[in-house]
Amino acid sequence: MLVLLLSLVVLTTTGYGWGTLHQLGSGLRGNISTAGGRDSPDGATDILLVGSDSRTDAQGNPLPDEVLRELRATQAGGNLTDTMILVRIPDDGKRARAVSFPRDTMVDMGEFGENKLNSAFNRKRAAEREELEAQGVTDEKKLNRLSEKAGKEFLMHTIEEFAGVTIEHYAEVNLLGFYKLTEVVGGVKVCLKNPVDDPYSGADFSAGVHTLSKGDALAFVRQRHGLPRGDLDRIERQQVFMSGLAEKMLSAGMLKPGKLGDLMSALQDSITLDKDWDVLSFADQMQGIAAGDIKFYTIPVDMTGPSTGLEADPREVRNFVDNLLLSRDEREQAQRSAEQNEQLRAETEANVYNASGVSGLAGRVLTDLADRGFDDGVAANAERMLSESVVRYSSGAERAAKLAAADLGGVPVEADEEVEPGAVAIYLGDDYTGPGAREFSGDGAVRLDGTARTEGSETTPTGEEQPITAGGVRCVN
Repeated sequence: MLVLLLSLVVLTTTGYGWGTLHQLGSGLRGNISTAGGRDSPDGATDILLVGSDSRTDAQGNPLPDEVLRELRATQAGGNLTDTMILVRIPDDGKRARAVSFPRDTMVDMGEFGENKLNSAFNRKRAAEREELEAQGVTDEKKLNRLSEKAGKEFLMHTIEEFAGVTIEHYAEVNLLGFYKLTEVVGGVKVCLKNPVDDPYSGADFSAGVHTLSKGDALAFVRQRHGLPRGDLDRIERQQVFMSGLAEKMLSAGMLKPGKLGDLMSALQDSITLDKDWDVLSFADQMQGIAAGDIKFYTIPVDMTGPSTGLEADPREVRNFVDNLLLSRDEREQAQRSAEQNEQLRAETEANVYNASGVSGLAGRVLTDLADRGFDDGVAANAERMLSESVVRYSSGAERAAKLAAADLGGVPVEADEEVEPGAVAIYLGDDYTGPGAREFSGDGAVRLDGTARTEGSETTPTGEEQPITAGGVRCVN
């Protein structure tokens, strides 16, 4: 989680020893491939942090029974990726924005259809293992290594597609790591609105303020049964706990030699990074960060999804993630621009022509554009097939055409005076892979400010107005 990144920052700012840190970085790297050395196209470094309930250490060794008892866990863990946090850091490294992805968010997984996000890793891992066995691979260690690698990379790809980002780095912390890190810092102060007693997680706390570490800390961040909003309340707990942990990690108390040695030990046992991560360069980039520069959010979701799933519209999620690094003034300007674009869409008629031969494509795309606010025109077959898609417009409609093109995934635009004024003509060629191509739509009610809504009632906002920060103690469910 985010604190593991801060651990690296603490170690570099203390002059602990670049050679030691280099050795540490090499020991933490796994075999996961990411965007790695590619330049960040949006001026930010995107890091996926995953919390795993794996009952092994960072080297894959099973945890002893006595350790599991301390963790309040059994050997029945399913290698679930129930904690998924995207951290966005601008190139200047002066702040960090962490956004949580609820485990039950329904997402399009391509070959596996629409499923809960936390199933992405295990679905791909199982499919990869089956394929490897069919190829004749029998070595158990190799099967585990390759199938888990495929699962983790598929999870990254799924979130990249869903959130519209390029993930440069991957970091994973297991139960043991979280336990040890909380022990090193001497516990974290939290506040509960109400008493809880949950036999599933072992959380048994009175209302009010507590300082939690080790098994109690794990129980606090893992509980979701018996909470008013289930996993959304669990996420809020994780965020307030991480904010407190971050504040402690960046405090002077972590600069003592004994603490640094314990921190090194905790990191080595519990964390896995992608193989391309230059730990030293990253830590150097982040040296100026302070606790108040870290804010936590949750993607906008709706609790009216199928079964226990949460609905989230990928378009809204992408807008939300794009705006995370903006200042308040920039965010307000983005909101004004969004309102102007909404009005322009309403004033522009969209006509869609299927030039691909894919049955029903024009109708699906027209429906999608209407959902986005365009005045729906006609959906018909084009007079001839095209290899490339295009949005055509007449004088005065270029901005509307560019909006439609962006909504459809980046389709090219071109002027065409034969298009009626106040309208755009969309021709879908063989290359079209945007909305409607796979009949997937996330139409849940969402909000750009990150508010999660239940049917008929508002819940606690998690947007820019009241982000969770690494300062103070917020009382939570």
